[in-house]
Amino acid sequence: MLRGALSGLTRGLRSALLVAVVALPVQAQDAGLGESRGNVLVIDSEDAFARSPFGQAMAEEVDRESRALATENRRIEAELTEEEQALTARRPTMEPDAFRELADAFDEKVRRIREEQDAKTRAIGQIGEEARREFLVAAQPVLQQIMADFNVPVILELRSVFLVDEAANITDELVRRLNEAAGAPGEAAPDDTPGDPAPQTGRD
Repeated sequence: MLRGALSGLTRGLRSALLVAVVALPVQAQDAGLGESRGNVLVIDSEDAFARSPFGQAMAEEVDRESRALATENRRIEAELTEEEQALTARRPTMEPDAFRELADAFDEKVRRIREEQDAKTRAIGQIGEEARREFLVAAQPVLQQIMADFNVPVILELRSVFLVDEAANITDELVRRLNEAAGAPGEAAPDDTPGDPAPQTGRD
């Protein structure tokens, strides 16, 4: 279910961005974004993903799958507890070897189920990581347009930068354009009013 949702969301995001990029130069010119903020810009890709329509939709889907898995785990745990209690109640009436055989089979069943449920948990986490990669690929047209609008050759990941002027952080601008491309309400871009530099460190 999650992989199908990811594929559909990715196709929709890419289509919306390809259409939106055609209009971006005019939007950038109106907003006065063609002025350079230096030779390098930075983005917080995790923040952009979390605030984008694509990221929010995936987060909701992952949350639904996680809650469904938690409910399934509780049901399985209750069933196994009941089965264990029933097996324990039979022990006084069974030969030791026969009971040991059933107990070993029960232990193997518990081990197998635990591995299956752990695999489901890992799959949900992997889909989240895959969604982030797909998001960055789909957002490339917008990032390329931002590079052209701001007249810079490089956009770096904020988490890999030790110190940066806040004016170089265009995460809000990226989120605004992604929201516009998806038809969602745009978020305000950072205030470009000149003032004292506000350095920030890369986030862990």
